[in-house]
Amino acid sequence: MANGAVLAPPKVDGVLEAALYADDLVAAKEFYAGKLGFEKILEAPGTFVFFRCSATILLVFNPAQTRKQPLPSAARPVPGHGCDGAGHVCFSAPGASLDRWAEYLGKAGIPIEAEITWDNGARSVYFRDPAGNSLEFAQPRLWGYDEAGVAA
Repeated sequence: MANGAVLAPPKVDGVLEAALYADDLVAAKEFYAGKLGFEKILEAPGTFVFFRCSATILLVFNPAQTRKQPLPSAARPVPGHGCDGAGHVCFSAPGASLDRWAEYLGKAGIPIEAEITWDNGARSVYFRDPAGNSLEFAQPRLWGYDEAGVAA
């Protein structure tokens, strides 16, 4: 700016969508919808499958398809993207449900990699999806929020 004033960035309300990548979208759909109970909301076989997880949309893309410019199934010129290796997403879960999640994952045949109690007392449960992505259920207070997701 001419007068040297610095513009403040506009407000962001939160994460609307998060993306993970998986070569086998059928296995991803069976895992996220079938085992974790997420609502499947959109699918382009071989390219992506999208799920609703509370107020966030979880996008699972086949990286071999989404690296193409533009995305082959897109009605609009969505820029290509993708990654190599395992990603990570942490799902917010109230403390009272973490023990139930841990029990459920075990009964569903999903191995728990770690259960951690952090310095602030928040707890996390780590596991993996069929593509090897690291997933976590954690109490919101891990990052300073109350059980309703309001900054404490």
